Amino acid sequence: MESTFNIKPSFTKKWFVIYTRPRWEKKVDRLLQEQGFESFCPVRNVENQWADRKKIVSLPLFTGYVFVKIDEREGYKIRYTLGVLNFINYMGKPAVVRDSEIEKLKHIMDAYNDVDVVSLTGVSKGDRVRISNGLFHNQEGEVIQIQGKYVLMSFDHLDCALVTRVPISNLTLTVNTQQHYV
Repeated sequence: MESTFNIKPSFTKKWFVIYTRPRWEKKVDRLLQEQGFESFCPVRNVENQWADRKKIVSLPLFTGYVFVKIDEREGYKIRYTLGVLNFINYMGKPAVVRDSEIEKLKHIMDAYNDVDVVSLTGVSKGDRVRISNGLFHNQEGEVIQIQGKYVLMSFDHLDCALVTRVPISNLTLTVNTQQHYV
C-alpha cells in the first residue's frame, strides 16, 4: 500500500505585526502600501503645544508597530523594507493577529477620535510618583487609586492631603534613594 502525503503550506494571507524603527510607523505603512501590501497603522490625532502655536498631529496608536497582511512567502520582502526591524514573534514564530481583531480595531479607530493606549505596567496603588507635566509639574505624591488612564494621588508634603486626578502618561515612578544600613 502506497501512501502519499500532500503537505501543502498554507499561502493564505494573515495579519502579522512588525516592529519599526523609532518614529517610522507611518513611513513604513506608506512604503508597504506602495509595494502593494495591505498594511494598517492606526493613528490618533493629538493637539501638540509649542511655544508659539498649537497644532493637531497624527501619532501612531501603537508606538513602534505596524500591522501587515501577507502570506508566509512574502515575509522576506517585508524585512527588506526600509524602516522595518523585524516581525514580532510569539513562541519562536511571527505573531499572527486574527482578521476579526484588526476589523475591530479599524472600527474603533473610525468610530472614536479620542482612543489612546496607556500602559499600566509599573504603576500601582501605594507607589510614589512624580508628575512630569501639567499643573503639578515636578510634584511628588502617592497613588491612591487607578481609574482607567488616570490615577488619584495625594500630595502629603503640604501638611495636608491634597488629592488630584492625573493622567498616567504624566507620571514617572520615583525611586527611594535612601540607603538602609543594618
